[in-house]
Amino acid sequence: MIIVPVKEGESIDKALKKLKRKFEKTGVVKELRERQKFTKPSVIRRHEIIKARYIQNLKDQQFS
Repeated sequence: MIIVPVKEGESIDKALKKLKRKFEKTGVVKELRERQKFTKPSVIRRHEIIKARYIQNLKDQQFS
């Protein structure tokens, strides 16, 4: 459960902004979206490999 302490005199907008930030940090929304559909483990692994290649390529270009 995410709890957002609201100080006295603080606006609702600030409290909502804090709540949204906490949701993003915990990854709740991202996990919910991932659970809406089933993704095969092979597809997940393929995406991880592609991402790793991309990052490695960026690092190689940076040090060249």
